[in-house]
Amino acid sequence: MFRVGSKVACMACRDLVSTNMGVRFRVPLQKLHPLSRAIHHRYSANTNPQRSPHRTAARHFTSMSRLPMRPPKPPPGSGGRNHQQHRGFWVARLAARLLKLRYILLGTAAGGGYTAKKTYDEWKDMFPDLSEYNWVIPDFVWELSEQIDLDKITKALPEIEEIAKLLPDFDKIGENFTFLKSLLSSETTSDPQLKATDTPITVTQESSEKQYKKSSDKEKVDQLQEELLRTQMKYQRMLERLEKENKELRKVVLQKDDKGIHQRKVKKSLIDLYSEVLDILSDYDSNYNTQDHLPRVVVVGDQSAGKTSVLEMIAQARIFPRGSGEMMTRSPVKVTLSEGPHHVAMFKDSGREFDLNKEEDLAALRHEIELRMRKSVKEGQTVSSETISLSVKGPGIQRMVLVDLPGVISTVTSGMASDTKETIFSISKAYMQNPNAIILCIQDGSVDAERSIVTDLVSQMDPQGKRTIFVLTKVDLAEKNLASPNRIQQIVEGKLFPMKALGYFAVVTGKGSSAESIDSIKDYEEDFFQNSRLLRQGMLKAHQVTTKNLSLAVSDCFWKMVSESVEQQADVFKASRFNLETEWKNNYPRLRELDRNELYEKAKNEILDEVISLSQVTPQLWESILQKKLWERVSTHVIENIYLPAAQTMDSGTFNTTVDIKLKQWTDKQLPHKALEVAWETLQEEFARFMAEYKGKDQDDIFDKLKEAVKDESIKRHKWNERAMDSLRVIQHNALEDRSITDKPQWDAAIQFMEETLQSRLKDTDSVIRGMVGPDWKERWMSWTNRSPDQHIRNETKNELERLLKLHDEHTAYLANDEVTTVRKNLEARNVEVDPILIKDTWHQLYRRHFLQKALSHCNLCKRGFYYYQRHFVDSELECNDVVLFWRIQRMLGITANTLRQQLTNTEVRRLEKNVKEVLEDFGEDPEKKSHLIVGRRVQLAEDLKKVREIQEKLEAFIEALHKEK
Repeated sequence: MFRVGSKVACMACRDLVSTNMGVRFRVPLQKLHPLSRAIHHRYSANTNPQRSPHRTAARHFTSMSRLPMRPPKPPPGSGGRNHQQHRGFWVARLAARLLKLRYILLGTAAGGGYTAKKTYDEWKDMFPDLSEYNWVIPDFVWELSEQIDLDKITKALPEIEEIAKLLPDFDKIGENFTFLKSLLSSETTSDPQLKATDTPITVTQESSEKQYKKSSDKEKVDQLQEELLRTQMKYQRMLERLEKENKELRKVVLQKDDKGIHQRKVKKSLIDLYSEVLDILSDYDSNYNTQDHLPRVVVVGDQSAGKTSVLEMIAQARIFPRGSGEMMTRSPVKVTLSEGPHHVAMFKDSGREFDLNKEEDLAALRHEIELRMRKSVKEGQTVSSETISLSVKGPGIQRMVLVDLPGVISTVTSGMASDTKETIFSISKAYMQNPNAIILCIQDGSVDAERSIVTDLVSQMDPQGKRTIFVLTKVDLAEKNLASPNRIQQIVEGKLFPMKALGYFAVVTGKGSSAESIDSIKDYEEDFFQNSRLLRQGMLKAHQVTTKNLSLAVSDCFWKMVSESVEQQADVFKASRFNLETEWKNNYPRLRELDRNELYEKAKNEILDEVISLSQVTPQLWESILQKKLWERVSTHVIENIYLPAAQTMDSGTFNTTVDIKLKQWTDKQLPHKALEVAWETLQEEFARFMAEYKGKDQDDIFDKLKEAVKDESIKRHKWNERAMDSLRVIQHNALEDRSITDKPQWDAAIQFMEETLQSRLKDTDSVIRGMVGPDWKERWMSWTNRSPDQHIRNETKNELERLLKLHDEHTAYLANDEVTTVRKNLEARNVEVDPILIKDTWHQLYRRHFLQKALSHCNLCKRGFYYYQRHFVDSELECNDVVLFWRIQRMLGITANTLRQQLTNTEVRRLEKNVKEVLEDFGEDPEKKSHLIVGRRVQLAEDLKKVREIQEKLEAFIEALHKEK
């Protein structure tokens, strides 16, 4: 009998007694097998008489079906019928077994097919999607691929025996694992609590056998470990060879073919998009608490710990300046690593590409980085916070953004600024406090760990070590110098330092020579770790060594951090954009959002329009302005140094001679310079006047500071043509030598000019005298003012000198000493103490007034003297030499003004316009100058809006590209 589920059956007749869902089906006793009936009668006596005998039998069939049962012998007299029935039972059982085998085979086939399909799908997903590179291959290649004979390619492939040679010896590996298994089982059975001793063995024999067995086992373990290391290095070399081949293939796919394989514009890579976002953020002056929390790899470490060397190994080029023990990294350097067909480097603000495979380009790149660092450092400082942006592309380079910071120092040495240590700490903290920044902590393995400063700094910024990767450099020197290699193991296991980290790595970045190439450093690193006891003895794990494993781990961590944080940053900038747009709509609803560059272009056009307006000034206006200004500039010299000294000689011949001499001296030395000064000042004033007029015509006052700066700088740069001075001197000299007044209008104009000049001088003289003597009696009564004691003395002196002039109307310009003494004594008689110098000073002004009054009266007489002048009559009363002098001066002024006007309109206005354009171009290329000259909340708000929009667009483009790559 057997039991399947809830069915109880007899093995002999296959009749069933079924219990289904708690309901037992009754089977007549006559239909049961004889053996079943016997068992039923046997057990029914011992059961409850109220219970159904069939239910009792079914229950006992269930319990007895678990016991092996022998088929009953046929009873005597049954003959062959029972035997045939027995044979039929075995045939049925064999058929049932065969049917079971069929289901097993069918199930195995179905399961195997499903497993094979799943494995195929997994392998298919592992291959990269190369559909985006279809544009690289032209159409004729696809057409050519249809004509390729695949049989020839199949024959060209290596045979299976050659491929099998590359595979590991699985038999040998199996033997090694069998040995390990036996070793473990022997150690388990050697336990006295588990091992059962069948034969007596002495203690001495047992211990000797154990010792021998342990020594032999240890040798086998060492051999196995060495063989495992050799196998690992073998496969590592195979992997490197395959990676090199893959790099060459990717280089072919990525490079731009000059023969025209593709003409499409290559899209920016994912890392380039991300780097652009970081560059914009570095220049963005954050408002509304918007901060840059995008990930980047921050490389920090003690000075000379090997930070730059690790970064160069990751970039696969010696790109940074090097020095022996001195500080070389003086400012942060942002390096964007990406994959490309050629190994090149380029600065963000330069179009030059440095070929990193050429030593001369490498030297030029290192020199350029050093120059930029020194240029960024302000005077009196040692380090700078200004970031230098550099991109490096090449086949097989891991994509990421790293920032190399100045090395942390413990002591400020001579030649450094006193705040160098604090500045480096502040720069490092500013980068590390970004919650999404990955900190690459570099520790020098060749020095005592207790001397490290950077580990404490990193522990402060990332106490949990959720974004820190620790790198131990110079492991070759550490292994050679340390007496206890276990110390290195403690460092890479995170047990020596209090800081925590995501991962720990040990690297070797060369032998310390700056002439080593990247390939030689890689070979040296590989040879060292292949033979290092640190790896042999298990102190270091294979995935913790070499800069290649480090770069892979850093790249993976970087992109994981980017994927987790970039969308959150995009949302932050979206909110900031909304705030800025709302502020603009509320404050400047009728103005366009013009940033600083757009405002500068608008101001530039306005200024150029104002300069062009100078050409619209009429010649008459130019000459009038020039003549007036020139006379204002030279009138004092003409009156005081030419006219008055000559006129006071009281002799016609002496007057003309004196005038000619002084005019010649004046023309040779001063007059041309004065004329050019006047012309240049007139041009400036007219330029400023036009700018002021434009300002009043609904012009934007935000440009006032810029226009003033452009005007000043243009005037400063403008220099008058020096050759014009010589020609102007000749013209002025010829004009002053002419004494012939040809007509009466010229004579009248000269008299009018002379009258205006003398009246102006007389008015000035009266004003001086009034200031000397104080107010008269009328002013004293009307204004309630009094004279000062000095004014009283001068007034008494004036009255005395006026009496002297009345007595001697033709007195000379100077007082004699006896006259001075007489005046002083007369004043002393009236109790007025006076100094002789005061007497002479007062006389000078009184005589000047007296002379000007006489000259004006003579000028009135000369109005009718043109007739006598024209006929050369000699009449002492009508000798009008002074009128001729003023005519010569007036004619010289007119000719000079005309000459200057021609030079202004033909040359200088155009040169000024050119200077203005040059100044505007120079200012336009200087962002700092523009930010200083175009200021205001409106400008800053427009700038922030532009930056935030640009950042948001870049982030959205990057997120879209990131999702496509996933």
